[in-house]
Amino acid sequence: MNQIASRVAFCIGLGVLIAGPSAAQSPHTMDHGFSGAEQWAKSFDDPKRDASQKPREVIRALALKPDSVVADIGSGTGYFAVRFARAVPKGRVYGVDIEPDMVKYLTERAERESLKNLNSLLGTPTDPRLPEKADLIVMVNVFHHIADREHYFRNLRGSLKPGGRIAIIDHSMNSREGPPQSARIAPEHVKAELKSAGYAFEQEHSFLPAQYFLVFRPARS
Repeated sequence: MNQIASRVAFCIGLGVLIAGPSAAQSPHTMDHGFSGAEQWAKSFDDPKRDASQKPREVIRALALKPDSVVADIGSGTGYFAVRFARAVPKGRVYGVDIEPDMVKYLTERAERESLKNLNSLLGTPTDPRLPEKADLIVMVNVFHHIADREHYFRNLRGSLKPGGRIAIIDHSMNSREGPPQSARIAPEHVKAELKSAGYAFEQEHSFLPAQYFLVFRPARS
């Protein structure tokens, strides 16, 4: 969880601050970022978010191995990153954000919660700067904020292990939360864009009430 030509603004609607914990992974608009992670955590990690985000079901659907390497791009205060770290006790999780205060917060949270396999990283709008290849890259409410998506996702293929996957969760077109309708991207368009970027659609999960949940793998040459 999430990005003006070269700027990725994670997870709050385009220049409009959306209320509600499911509106964001990480507090950014296309125009500016937000610090004050301690305050944002009250919303982002509100237990009430679980009812619509269904994190346990999401992680279960991804069927991760205990030693998987997972990258949560747009991780914010760690709503998903922390849960992934617990799901892969023999693996590693990278929580990536472009807001330094979010990176600091998640680093401290990982230490506080004794999650030695969780690393918080400062990425850029065009590169998550992952230190190793991942089995799974996850973006929650991030896709619709990425500029020059075809270029971004083509480059991201190099951050996946052979057989690695990308999971994209974003606001449904009819969701009452999230960015303005004009900023949303229909799942059919996501599939088309990822195909152009060199990915094959693998699976769609339909259990999230306000978001779509799509899984892709790099297409075979």
